[in-house]
Parts: sequence; C-alpha cells; structure tokens
Amino acid sequence: MLENKEGQRVPQVVFHTRKGDSWVDISSDELFANKNVVVFALPGAFTPTCSSTHLPRYNELADVLKQNGVDDIVCLSVNDTFVMNAWLADQEAEHITVIPDGSGEFTDGMGMLVDKADLGFGKRSWRYSMLVKDGVIDKMFIEPDVPGDPFEVSDADTMLNYLNPEAAKPSAISIITKPGCPFCAKAKQLLHDKGMRFEEIVLGSDATSVSLKALSGRSTVPQVFIDGRHIGGSDDLEQHLA
Repeated sequence: MLENKEGQRVPQVVFHTRKGDSWVDISSDELFANKNVVVFALPGAFTPTCSSTHLPRYNELADVLKQNGVDDIVCLSVNDTFVMNAWLADQEAEHITVIPDGSGEFTDGMGMLVDKADLGFGKRSWRYSMLVKDGVIDKMFIEPDVPGDPFEVSDADTMLNYLNPEAAKPSAISIITKPGCPFCAKAKQLLHDKGMRFEEIVLGSDATSVSLKALSGRSTVPQVFIDGRHIGGSDDLEQHLA
C-alpha cells in the first residue's frame, strides 16, 4: 500500500550529484529548508511517459508555478547522476532540478520504492508528486496502485490547479524557421517581447519544406502556430499580438 505522508517531514538523506567534473553532495535540508518545492518522482529517465509528458509539462508550467509561490521544481528518480544529467540535457528542461536517488534511500523513506523487476528495472520509484513547504509535505498526488505505470494525478496541471485553480496557463506556441531568416528573427523577437515561450522548429534540422507546406499550406517562413491555430508569418503574428 502506497502511504500518503502529508504532514510529515521528508526523509533526511544526502544525494550524490555530479556538477561538471566534480561530485557535489546535496542534503535534504539544502533542497527543502525555507522553500516551497514541488517534487515529481518517476520510474526512470528516458522512459516514454517521463520524457514525452511528465517532465516537459512541468518545464512548460515552471514560470506559472513559480508565480504561484513555488521556489524550485525537482524531478527525482532512482537513477544515477550521470543518467539524470544526460536526460536533462536531452530534454532541454532548463527550469527543472534533477535529483538522482541512485540508492533509492529517499524513495524508500517515502514508502514509494517499488519492484519493477518484470521490466528489468529492479527497484524504482512509484510515480507521484508532492508540494513540500520548509521540509514538510503539504500535499501528495500518488498514482493509483494498479498494474503498469498509471499517469493520472502527478502531472504539472494537477499540481498547478491545487496551488491556484484560476492560474492562467501559457499558450502552446510553435514557430517554423530557417537559419538566417530576418522575418523569423522578427517573429521570435515579438514573442520574446511579450514573454511568450515557444518551440522553434528549424527547417533542415527538425523538419523539411514538405512538412512546412503540409502544416501551414505555405512555403515561406516563419510560420507560427498558437494553441493549434495557424497564425501565419511575422506580419500576421504582429497583427495577432496587437
């Protein structure tokens, strides 16, 4: 049975992390003391749900979470620090602090260490999230104890709704560009000036002119999409934002 530990202090452990070429030990107190910290724990770096949804959405909502009283967002997994650092770099999740619980000591203390030997993983963390205030667990969202890898309640949107149900979430924005394009630079600057984060899809690297035509019906760049709606080029974007 996965125990809800709301009202209790987090386990006191020391995490062995790697920063550049040096080992850096981080204690539970350093992570949690005098701060409001959101933690989301998951079975493993580079695994499908963790990479496609769980971590990216926390990174997307990081600014809004911090506007609603969160000081740090921590992703924790029973992986070593080299794997966690490589995953963070691969995900380009600049707003997330990854913490390796390589021995599973913290996860075991949380009562969330489970056996995933059937997948060849060994002991790993159950998927959950929590809000920790000055080292005390204020709220936990624990995935249901059912077979498989459920992902229903530990997501970033659920946590944000707990913090502030009225919080405005950022738009999902993609912009298709190509290197050296002045109109692309203009469009990106317009978005930066409005504080609007976006995903950039670069022709030749991430997509081809075929994809550009298929998605937008146009052959010129940039092409901007906001919340599933095709806005158009830089002039169209400027009019939209005005």
